[in-house]
Amino acid sequence: MTSAGEVIKTEDHADPPSDRTALASLGLLVLALVAVIGLAKVETPAIQAGVAAVGFPPSFVGVVIALLVLLPETLAAARAARRDRIQTSLNLAFGSAIASIGLTIPAIAVASIWLDGPLLLGLDATQMLLLAVTVVVAILTIVPGRATRLEAAVHLVLLAAFLFLAVVP
Repeated sequence: MTSAGEVIKTEDHADPPSDRTALASLGLLVLALVAVIGLAKVETPAIQAGVAAVGFPPSFVGVVIALLVLLPETLAAARAARRDRIQTSLNLAFGSAIASIGLTIPAIAVASIWLDGPLLLGLDATQMLLLAVTVVVAILTIVPGRATRLEAAVHLVLLAAFLFLAVVP
C-alpha cells in the first residue's frame, strides 16, 4: 500500500533468453521479414485493385500493407487494452510500429535494388504535422509510464485522422 491507499500491482518478468535462443529468434525474425516483404510484393496487385475499386487514392495501398504487417501486434495490443492494461497496450502498439518501420523500410530499400518499380518514401506537409503531433502526444502519454484510457483515446483519434487524411488528402 502506498500513502494514498493505492495497491501497487507487481508483475513477474520472464528470465532473459539464452544466447542460443536469442540468435534463433534473430534468424526467425529475418526469415519472417523476408516472408512479409515477399507477401507484400505478391499481394500488392490485389490490394491496388481493391483500393482502386473503392475509389481511394493509390497511396492508400501503403496504408493497407502497413495495417496487414502490424495486424498481429495490433491484436495483442487490443487484448491488453481489454484487460485494462492501457500502458502495455500502447507499448505494444508503438513498439511494434517502430520496430516494423525500422526493419521494413531498410529491407525494402535493399530489396528495391532487385525489384521492379520505384521506391517512394515520403510524407506531405499534412502528414508531417500529424506525425509531429503524434510524437508529442506519445512523449506526454507513454514515456511517463502511466497511460490512461483518455490518453489512449487521443491516440485512436490521431490514428483515425491519419486514416481519414490518407483517404481524403
